[in-house]
Amino acid sequence: MFSKAKMALAAALLAIPFSAAQADDKADIAQAEDYLNTVQTLKARFIQVAPSGETAEGDLMLWRPGRMRLEYDPPAPILVLATGKFLVYFDKKLKQTSYMDLETSIAGVLVRDRVRLDGDDLKVLKVAHAPDLVNITVTHRKDPSQGQITLVFTQHPFALRQWQVLDAQNQATTVSLFEPKLGIPLDPELFKFRDPNAQVGPDLSTKGK
Repeated sequence: MFSKAKMALAAALLAIPFSAAQADDKADIAQAEDYLNTVQTLKARFIQVAPSGETAEGDLMLWRPGRMRLEYDPPAPILVLATGKFLVYFDKKLKQTSYMDLETSIAGVLVRDRVRLDGDDLKVLKVAHAPDLVNITVTHRKDPSQGQITLVFTQHPFALRQWQVLDAQNQATTVSLFEPKLGIPLDPELFKFRDPNAQVGPDLSTKGK
């Protein structure tokens, strides 16, 4: 059951009119990179808004580098898992699995070993501002057709509150975070995936720990 307060806040973040980029964009980008690089583990509740407008809620667990788990509340039968090498999408009801190389997935920016939003392979498209918020949109430098991700941070304190992925078909999926907890211990087993349909599947071993 969705909290009305959470839904209202998620909708408010989506509706905020951001102002044009300012002269201190580089400082904002550097602060965002520093923040993401200091996050080792994170656990939060999330609300997702799909391109269709359909909403879902669940638990997010992130363990950098390379690992992320989005466990959706029933009745949504979906598990999304970053295992270190792959981004796995698993439909528990249909028993269907799809894999994407984590390095080429724009959402994989969040779990990189070292985050550089404006570097060799990533490019910042824009930085925008609203009261107490900064919004940074990033794409692949060599192949922007793969999509883009917009990261929304609060400034006081500086923290990631939302991201929106725009895919190659120009379809937007937004994830808003609530009740985040940083630096907590997480079970490594949460980030391992065993495909029930595959006798021999891709190597899904995790990086790091």
